[in-house]
Amino acid sequence: LAAHLSAQLPLLVRGAYYDQWKPRAPEKLRNVEEFLEEVQEELNDIRPVNLRDAAQSVFHVLSRHIGRGQSEKVRDALPKHLRVLWPEDYLDEAPDTRRPPPSQPKARRNTTRARTTR
Repeated sequence: LAAHLSAQLPLLVRGAYYDQWKPRAPEKLRNVEEFLEEVQEELNDIRPVNLRDAAQSVFHVLSRHIGRGQSEKVRDALPKHLRVLWPEDYLDEAPDTRRPPPSQPKARRNTTRARTTR
């Protein structure tokens, strides 16, 4: 799932995503506050921010820039108690990445000019 998500990120963001990624078993976070404490540890060298707003902003940006199907998969992979940070209405802003139906061939215009008599 992480690799599929990263494939949809812009190159610069993808680099930051993998730069900060540490392969390990996911921690069992019992509540939103524990999750936000983890976020705080990663953001400890920047100016103070509202952690809940920061997490929700990330989820909102993801929803707006990756397809709805992928957004739903990533959101659904979160423990239920953390999904409150990624409201379902954010998913409504996801781009529709489904392939458009094949277009109908354009009708050919008659390119022959009618002869005029002089």
